[in-house]
Order: sequence, then structure tokens, then C-alpha cells
Amino acid sequence: MMNELLYKIPAHTPREEIVAQLKAHPEVRFVSLVGIDMAGNDTDEKIPVQIFLDDIDAFYNGTAVQTDGSSVVLPKIATIDNAKVDLPVDPSVNWFVDYNPESSDEKTGLPIGTLRIPSFVVHEGKRVDPRAVLTDTLVYVKKELLKFFHENPKISAAPSLNGADIEDIVFTSATELEFWVKTPLDDNASIEEMSASQVMNEQYWERTHGAVRSALEECLIQLEKYGFHMEMGHKEVGGVKAQIDDTGRMTHVCEQIEIDWKYDDAVQAADNELFIRTFVREIFRLYGLEVNFKAKPLIGLAGNGEHTHLSLAAVTKDGKRHNLFAADDQNAHYMSAVGYGALMGLLRNYEVINPFVSATNDAFNRLKPGFEAPVCIVTSFGATPAIPARNRTVLVSLIRDIKNPLATRFELRATNPYSNTYFVLAASYLAILDGVLHTKRRTAEELLDELSKQPGEKGVYLETDRAYRSEEDVFEYYTAEERDARFGKPPATVWENMLGFEHNEKKLAVLTASGTLTARIIDSFRTGALLRWKIELISRIIPENRDIVRRMTEIKSDFVTDQDAYMWNKIRDLRVYLAKDTIDDKALFTLLIKALNDGDDATASALQLEMYAKMEELKGLYDSYKKNMI
Repeated sequence: MMNELLYKIPAHTPREEIVAQLKAHPEVRFVSLVGIDMAGNDTDEKIPVQIFLDDIDAFYNGTAVQTDGSSVVLPKIATIDNAKVDLPVDPSVNWFVDYNPESSDEKTGLPIGTLRIPSFVVHEGKRVDPRAVLTDTLVYVKKELLKFFHENPKISAAPSLNGADIEDIVFTSATELEFWVKTPLDDNASIEEMSASQVMNEQYWERTHGAVRSALEECLIQLEKYGFHMEMGHKEVGGVKAQIDDTGRMTHVCEQIEIDWKYDDAVQAADNELFIRTFVREIFRLYGLEVNFKAKPLIGLAGNGEHTHLSLAAVTKDGKRHNLFAADDQNAHYMSAVGYGALMGLLRNYEVINPFVSATNDAFNRLKPGFEAPVCIVTSFGATPAIPARNRTVLVSLIRDIKNPLATRFELRATNPYSNTYFVLAASYLAILDGVLHTKRRTAEELLDELSKQPGEKGVYLETDRAYRSEEDVFEYYTAEERDARFGKPPATVWENMLGFEHNEKKLAVLTASGTLTARIIDSFRTGALLRWKIELISRIIPENRDIVRRMTEIKSDFVTDQDAYMWNKIRDLRVYLAKDTIDDKALFTLLIKALNDGDDATASALQLEMYAKMEELKGLYDSYKKNMI
């Protein structure tokens, strides 16, 4: 029966055809308008499909559904005294049907479906949501690139391509999805055990078993029916082997999975990711498994990345598509002049892109040396153009296929499943545009030389005090101090990251000059991110750490050595420093809460980092203390 279902309504389908398809599929009982807020949350409501059919024009113009914008993350825009927002639908992208396999339509016997319709969020007549920002940004970047290529026809993707022949610009993007899977209520396996398994490479691309295998295969099969062109599903680096109880059921499942699908137009790619993330969670839930998309679900183990791929193509008068980053001779050159310029724009302006990439405490838990998560602004190309290389320690990887120039693209490796992909893509393409516009009267060789410069060497476009390229493992080859000196010191907290907007006025102007990613939108995003940073610290992270401290009690034993006494004294002092107030001295937790409540963000950020360091020290000490007890 599942083959009878309506899986999607393709982009630009006429209204009459949409009405006909919905009438032909009575199992689709509801529609839901999907608006995106500043934090990347999507709205979901159940509107009877007949209401949509009766007044479809009102849904298109945004007058059919109005909601309370103060209930989502739109700070400084939809305030409590001016909260109404409209949700006009977006007919330029695919609409997918979300089926409930646990509820069936009484007439057809098929699962009940909800047509999820991507929509814009309009406040006081203006679109104010990330989807609108990305949509409008791509229109702007396309217009500026076409103008640039037509005015400078010899500065194009490669000498063989005349800019005057370019009629259209295509933005292709893709994401991938990593997530941890576990059985509900089961305690996580030992971090030490899983860390050992990770270091010994026991899990990566291992065979999946039982419910995990079934759920993974079901995801790939069903998502293919939606037209996502699934490419792969496999085990990632994290996890341990599950156990089997006396009934044959798998227990203590705890492993990491990745799924990949084909690239798409940039806006569609962001929509695809949002739908697939929800779909995957529901499929694994049907198999009795919990899915976690957090950037760092388990401290000390590999986190969940969501590498974001960016590419540009030109369509010429003859209808052919040309990758604008690829060189004519890929064995002789890494990229075209446009490719080098685009990459330079991405790297030079990354301080104002990074806030959109990493906007949560969890994101910064992942961005630590040693877990293949990038921490500094650097790229790599490989030793020679003829041998494409993949340095997994850099921020932006150049992905190339010598036999397929259309595959040339950038892989931004710092993103995670909860990065707001709409904002990330919009900011990245604006930065890419800035870099491309600076390629005028410059050869590919000159641009490569500048990208390969050493700190202190003056660049035409790139900053003098930095290097931007490394073919080495940046975690092993350089010390932390050397990395900071060569590539710039990375932010370590949400507050430090949001300072990127404040401290880089010229780079921020690259984003706001378009009139799409406005100062008002950025301020709203920043305000929401900082509010979540504070609330999570006060209401979740500090209480969780306080509970950990409470559980680290003295172990009673008939045989206590001087080593045990020494270790316990250190643990006790550290517990008091973190969590125990006196009349004269306040504990670190108390000082951090006070700084957050007082709005002293600089002090709070520093105390947050100190708290993390002290907690890791405490955990290490207590682990050693326990292991010495017999």
C-alpha cells in the first residue's frame, strides 16, 4: 500500500494540480506551514486539508494563517506587544508529505499524512525568517555575479569560459547527517570503553545489526521514495557493540550513524535537511531507538558534525553547466581564479559566518582538538593538483574529482546538525561573492600564492598577520599557541563567538551590504543565541555539574593508602571550589550564575571556561581515585 502514497509535490506545481493531487489522496488529512525561526526551529501545526483546499489563495498570499511570533525565536522583531506574523507558503520548493505510521485513515487504510509546506515568516509586511534571508540572498548574489562576469568576461571559471556567455548562476549545496543512536533507559556504555573502541577504529563503517540495521535500511528505502537520491548510510566512528538479552532483544545500543544524500539547490538543500532529520528520528523511534543530533552528546567521544558543501555553477547560452570553481586542466591547477577568490572570501570573512555555524554551548563542546572538528580558519589543497587530498583537520576542505569537474566544491566542516543551515548558506555565499569580486585583474597563480602565504606576508585581500593554508595535521603539527598565532585564536564560548559581529565591522558589512541579511536580522539572531546561552548555563549545565559534584563522595574502605588520602583531599578541595559557598567566599557555580544574571557576559564567559576545565580535572581525579580502591 505504501506505493500508493503521495510523497511530495514538486516545486512550481500549479495550484490546480496541487488541489487535484490532494483530492486524489484523501489519506493526506492535514497541511502544516513550516516557518523557520532564528534558532532554526520549525513550526508545525495540523490544519485540516479541506481548509487549505477551500482557501488556497489565502495560503499563498499569507493571509490564511497568522500566529504569535513572540512564541518562537524572533527577539527584537516579534515582541509581545507586536507579535503577529503571517506565514505565506513558498511554491518554489518541494513540499513533502509526513506520514504517521501509527495512525491510519479509516476510509483508505493508509497512514494519515500531513503535507509539510515550507513557508516564509512575515512581520509588519516584511519577511524576517532565515528561509527568506537565504532565498533573497541567492537572488542578490546571482545578480552581482552575472554583472561581474558580463563586465569582466575574461575573469570567469576558467580561460575556456567567456563570462559574456553566462546566462544563469546555480547554487548547489548539500549537507550530511550524523547522529547517535541508543536504546531508551539503558545507561550509556563506559566513556572509557567507547573511547578505546574509537581510537582502535573498531566502529567506523562496521556492519550494523538488529534494530539499528533495520531502522537505517528503512530510512534509506523510504527517503528514496521522496526523491532524495540517497547515497549512503553507515556506521560512524563512535560507539560500542550492543548486548543481547535472554529474549534475543538488543540492549545497551550506543553507536553513531551517518546518512548522505544528493546535493540540491541551496534553499532546497536546507529544506531537505530539515525534513530528513525529523524523518530519521521518527523511523528509529519506531524500532525502539532514541536518536540524538546534538553536536556533542557524549563528552570525550566523537561529536555529530554536519559538513556543509558549497558550490557555484554557470549556465551558458548553449544550456551547458560549468563548475565555476574547477580549473580547465585539473591535473595542473587546483582551481580556477574564481574558485580561489571564492575560497578566500569564505576564509577572510569567517569571523562573521562562525556565529551562525556555532551558536550553542553544545557546538563548542564539539569543537575541540583531537576529534577531527576544526578549530581554526585554515584550508588545504594537497601536495599537487594531480592528487586530490583530504585534510580532515582544516575548516574548509577542497573536494575535487579529477575526472568530474562538476564535483569541485568546498566542504565547511565546523557545522553541526543544529546549525541554522539557512543562515550558514546565506552568509557563506555572501562571503564567497566578496572574494570573487576581488579576483579582478588577478591570475589563478597569484591568488594561490596569496592563499599559501605565511603570517607577516602582506596580501592583496587576505590579512597580513595570518596564514590560511596548511597541508599538515593542524592539531599534531602545531602547538595550540602556534595555531593561534598562524590562523587566529578561535572563540571558545557562544559569547566570544557573537563578538565576531561586533569586532569585525568591515567583514560584517560584507553580509549586510546585500540588504538581505540585515543588521536587524543579525541582532535578532545574536540576542536569541545569547539568551539561550545564559538560560542553558543557569538551568541545565550548572545543575547537571552540581549533581556530578554531589555524586563524587568519599569511598569508605578498610584499606586506605596515603595515595587514596592524597587524592581525596584534592577532590574535596576541588568540589568545594566548584560548589560550596562560605560567608566570605563564593563557589565558582555561584559566581558564574551571578555574572550571568548581572549581564556581565565577559566574566561569565571566562568563568564558563574555568568551570569546564575544573570539571574535567575533577572527573579525571575521581576516576583515578575509584580505580585505586579494592
